Amino acid sequence: MASGLRRISVAETLADKIVALRPGALPAATMRKCEDLLIDVVGLCVTARNQDYVESALAGCDDDGVCTAIGHQRTLNAAGAAFVNGTAAHGEDFDDTFEGGPVHAGAVIVPAVLAACERHNPDGRMALIGIAVGTEVLCRLSLVVPKAVHKAGFHPTAIFGAMGAAAGVGAALGLNARQIVDALGIAGSMAGGIIEYLAEGAWTKRLHAGWAAQSGIRAALLARGGFVGPRTVFEGVHGLFHGFAHTTEGDYAALTGDFGTRWVTDRLAFKPYPCGTMAQPYIDCARRFAARGIEPEDVAEIVCEVAEGTVHRLWEPLADKQRPPNGYAAKFAVPYLLATGFVHGGVGLGAFTEDAIGDPRVLALAAKVKFVIDPDNPYPNNYTGHIRAILTDGSVVEDRQPHLRGGGREPLTRQDVVDKFLLNAEHGGWSAAQGDAALKLMAGLYNGRIDLSSLRG
Repeated sequence: MASGLRRISVAETLADKIVALRPGALPAATMRKCEDLLIDVVGLCVTARNQDYVESALAGCDDDGVCTAIGHQRTLNAAGAAFVNGTAAHGEDFDDTFEGGPVHAGAVIVPAVLAACERHNPDGRMALIGIAVGTEVLCRLSLVVPKAVHKAGFHPTAIFGAMGAAAGVGAALGLNARQIVDALGIAGSMAGGIIEYLAEGAWTKRLHAGWAAQSGIRAALLARGGFVGPRTVFEGVHGLFHGFAHTTEGDYAALTGDFGTRWVTDRLAFKPYPCGTMAQPYIDCARRFAARGIEPEDVAEIVCEVAEGTVHRLWEPLADKQRPPNGYAAKFAVPYLLATGFVHGGVGLGAFTEDAIGDPRVLALAAKVKFVIDPDNPYPNNYTGHIRAILTDGSVVEDRQPHLRGGGREPLTRQDVVDKFLLNAEHGGWSAAQGDAALKLMAGLYNGRIDLSSLRG
């Protein structure tokens, strides 16, 4: 052992806890959340299957195999399927969020574990363990040094996703503790994802989940084959947090302390709108304004109280957020999203077409939206919304949303998740019969053999 290194590393402590988990040992709430994740992710893959970025992702793969790209006839190898499915699941920004991260777990972990199991271990019970483990690792990693990865210019889902996917695939394939440590160490050198997509609405955020998913598979398979990774991948002087958070000091107990006995996965939130998570409470406020009978033309100015940590992604440059250059950029522009919710009574999948982002009533209202930083905003532990509108008659109206709908304080029901799936499946061109058949398959997938062939096409 090199001088100064821990005798037992963070990764070794985590790996010991992962291999101690057994099929059937998950709490009912955690198992139910993993069922919801499966339904949600498959629906998201279907809704995006005909989008140009998914077609490009498929065209960029030259690794055909036996694994399912959901919604497509073409089959790929495990890494390729995980990449395409992860990219599709994250592409519309309609996927789950972990409050406290913020990170998106389902779009990384579900594609990675399903593809790995479809190819290497088609045991639904192990897929369930893998999805639970991978999700838990990804979410807990975001708590070690909150907000630091985003502040450093990286996408936490991309960075922590590679690690979570390696852990989840490792658990699903039955790797031993030493192999899981190696898989985590290897994945640390595969992690990456800058947030420069924010500048002009480029597509790269969409592939971050898919890249992390395929990286986790490759890392786990390399470890299973004997490839050695650094055991101090997390806390090391040149480790993951040094590289992507610019510190090695963090709350590593948030990752390992009660892992396997308390499941933060249970707190995953499912989005009601297909756009940036922190924008969603503001949309709720705007919808309530419209429900009062206030017309957009009655508004002289809107001022929103916001968290400082969200400004660089959702509020600045303000002119671009008021008039986004394209539909993808619009998903991360609160003034546009707020105005869309106000004018149209909500924000759906159709709010990001070229016609939609040029709607003159929406743009006129968005131009009136400004922000001030609230130093007491609880982000990232809670996502809140606030609108203060000055009307043309001089009166002032105000509304607050105290939490994220779909999150731990107001969770979606199973029927809500199913309804969202059916909406996404229809949007992606599936018939009602295809949607119903997929739901039937998923209802028993964790109890049987992983066979995703009926989700092709």
